[in-house]
This record gives sequence, structure tokens and C-alpha cells, in this order.
Amino acid sequence: MSTFQAWRVHEQDGQYVGDIESLDTGELPEGEVLIRVSHSALNYKDALSASGNKGVTREFPHTPGIDAAGEVVESSLSKPAVGDKVIVTGYDLGMNTDGGFGEYIRVPAAWVVPMPANWDERKAMIYGTAGLTAGLCVDKLLRMGAQPDQGVVAVTGASGAVGSVAVELLSRLGFSVTAISGKSEHAEHLTRLGAAEVVGRDALAAEKKPMLKPRFAHAVDTVGGGPLAELLKQVFPGGSVACCGLVAGPQLETTVLPFILRGINLLGVDSVEIPLASKQAIWSRFASEWTCPETEASAKDLGKADLKGALDAFLNGASSGSLVLDHAL
Repeated sequence: MSTFQAWRVHEQDGQYVGDIESLDTGELPEGEVLIRVSHSALNYKDALSASGNKGVTREFPHTPGIDAAGEVVESSLSKPAVGDKVIVTGYDLGMNTDGGFGEYIRVPAAWVVPMPANWDERKAMIYGTAGLTAGLCVDKLLRMGAQPDQGVVAVTGASGAVGSVAVELLSRLGFSVTAISGKSEHAEHLTRLGAAEVVGRDALAAEKKPMLKPRFAHAVDTVGGGPLAELLKQVFPGGSVACCGLVAGPQLETTVLPFILRGINLLGVDSVEIPLASKQAIWSRFASEWTCPETEASAKDLGKADLKGALDAFLNGASSGSLVLDHAL
């Protein structure tokens, strides 16, 4: 058993308070693999867990962190082996299983992905679940036949962690990208990521008409709710929208008209419970032909003492880009 530090959330008189405390690896849940975590990524779901959202985390005290990268220090199986560098994202990590905001995690071997050969832990967590989700969205569009010569691809919530990776990745694949964001102060950064155009949320303002003039060949939607409903009205015939988020709400009030008159496709994207091989395939592509240099260069490193402010920013809609927790800071 080893003593380690974790940023742990306690319920106190109806309030949820996070702070650094010492734990013992013997207190971690059962699992075949013990991992010494060096880096984690920050996500909106971590902010929900830290705020006491029982839809994410049922019992407290709890260590959030739905992403983790580190080194295997104990394994009851031949793979992964002790000394292997690995990535763990999704499944129940950081939700109801102590997550990457602790310096150790213990998880089932079925959650563990080998680190790509030319990557390290920090680079993996620059992408994290957000990058994985963006990659899965783009992959679905490509599988549906999306090609750069078909027209503009929209990305909603473009200044967020998922949206920003999607903007850069699509741009590097040759697509003309319209970045849709409510944060005008991030327009310059979105342009550096490769956006050909940056527009505000009013591009998806509510309209009573069930159909609008087509504007986008395809889209990645990270926000859901009303903006997604409006986006569907503006997709060219045969186009696809990959949907992965709900920050604008889980409800979708629309009509069947875009689907039966224009034949568009609404593609759901899950990055949590998908097969391990699907995750590994996306990680491998980001480590090779899908590398996003601007995303990597603009990532911000945080220590455990910085977590509260960073998570509050998620809840207040003030967060942007990739945030990486470095346990050495």
C-alpha cells in the first residue's frame, strides 16, 4: 500500500467542497490494474461531479477525474503489464469510481488503453475525453462520406474543449470550417485553429420556420438543445450532423422535415461506453496523421490547488481549450 494525494470532494451541510487530502491505495476500489497517474484532463463532467450532481456521482466523498494517464504499477494480468504507459477515459472512471484527480487509480483491465508509442502522458491528456469525442465525431462524418469539396462544416460550441479540437482537426483534413461560438473574445484563437469563419450564437437563433436555406454540408454539434434544432434546418441534402453534447439542454424540439425532405443524418456520438478498440483507434490517429499542433501548443497546465477555480469556470461557461492536471505541480 502507498500513500498518495488526491483532490477529493466531500458533502458538508448540503454543500460540496473539494480539497487536497492524503489517501492510501488500499482505499481504492477493486480492479486488476493499479496505475500511478501523472496527468489528467479537466472536463465539464468533472465539474458536475465536484458540484454534487447526483446524475454523475451518487456517493461522496469522491475523487473526480474522468481521464487519467500514467504508468501501471500493479497488474494481475499479463496485459497491461507493470511499467506500461496507459490511458484510461470514460466508463465509470471519475463518476462513481475514484478518478484521475488522484495520484493513483485502480480499474478493470478492460478500461485500459496502451499509450501510443510516440506519445507521453501529458500529450494524451491534452486531448483526453474531449479530443477523443471530437475525433469520434469527425470519424463518423468521414464514414458517412463527408468530403471537403461538399461545402462548409459547422462546429457549434467551437471554443469549448471538444469544439476546438474538432475545428482544428477538420481544418487540417481540408474542410472549410465555420466555428459557432458565443465567446467573441475567442475568435482569434479559433482562426488560429483553422476556422475559415467565426460566427456568434445568433447564427442558430430560434426561427419558427421548420426549414431554412441550406448553409452547411455537415456539422459537429457539441451543445444540443435549441441550437441543434436550428442547425438541422440548415444542413444541405444528404448532410450529416454528429451530436455529442447537451450544454444547451437535452431536449430536442424539431420536425421530421429535414430528415424526410433533405435526407440528412443525425449521428449520436458516445465516448464513454464504446469498445476499447474504438478508443484505441482514435488515439492512434491523433498520435499520427490527426495531430493538432495548435491544440497542443495552447494547452494549459494546472496543479491540484488550481482545480476548484478551473471547475467553477466550466459551470459558469467561462472555460475554453484544453486544461491538463499535472500531479507534479
